[in-house]
Amino acid sequence: MAVPKRRTSKMKKRLRRSGQRWRAIKLNTCSECGSSVPSHIVCPSCGTYKGRQVVVIKDL
Repeated sequence: MAVPKRRTSKMKKRLRRSGQRWRAIKLNTCSECGSSVPSHIVCPSCGTYKGRQVVVIKDL
């Protein structure tokens, strides 16, 4: 079994774990209705994705 020759420094450990940090979702605006939508997701208010109607939204 492999055993590390030297102890991993605090700096190396923190640099390695920096990619695991929490990031807020980046929101885009819908081209049809102007509402905030996460990228690569159908707009929940109008049902469009990349300028075309994908989901039909029923009015309540």
